[in-house]
Amino acid sequence: MVGMQSDGSARGPGRPREERVTGAVLSAVVDMVHEQGIAAVTMDAVAARAGVSKPAIYRRWPTKQDLIIAAAETRIGILSVPDLGDFRAELRFVLTARLEAYRLPGTDRLIAGLIGAAAETGAVRGQYAEYTERITSETRRILERGIARGDVSPDTDVRAAATLVAAPLIFRLIGEQEMPDARFVDNLVDLVTRAVGPAG
Repeated sequence: MVGMQSDGSARGPGRPREERVTGAVLSAVVDMVHEQGIAAVTMDAVAARAGVSKPAIYRRWPTKQDLIIAAAETRIGILSVPDLGDFRAELRFVLTARLEAYRLPGTDRLIAGLIGAAAETGAVRGQYAEYTERITSETRRILERGIARGDVSPDTDVRAAATLVAAPLIFRLIGEQEMPDARFVDNLVDLVTRAVGPAG
């Protein structure tokens, strides 16, 4: 039977439990990747670590791939950037938010594992592409806002520029195996702003 809230409205069954299960499972995945690497993530191991049943996991995430992407999105998710009236300020907002996420323990292994999993035989590549589209959507939005405002060149290839913004932090973290810092963000802001700024 559906319960009632104090204000008389109906309360959906099991919602707090659903949120607890989701949180426990995704936290377990992040912790396991941080401690042992992505190979350690199996449905059995995650169920045991999170203290939930395998059917509860499969109902939400039918494949390990779905689970890894969902866990990654708890760290590297969709941003919401307020209109700061200036592309440079908004770009700094995006890069600083990503820097903070990349500096959290285990994020490097999670991203590396996600990239590796995307290249595996049998991976449903569209799912990874959709995740990338989601996490770069706000960068595309601030570029489009900059074009409308006039502080980004109108002939800017927005998709290419969004890749230019996203890639350096990840490559510094995974490829060069060096933790990016605020100075690196400052340099990126300067480089990208010059690259997409209006001529003259």
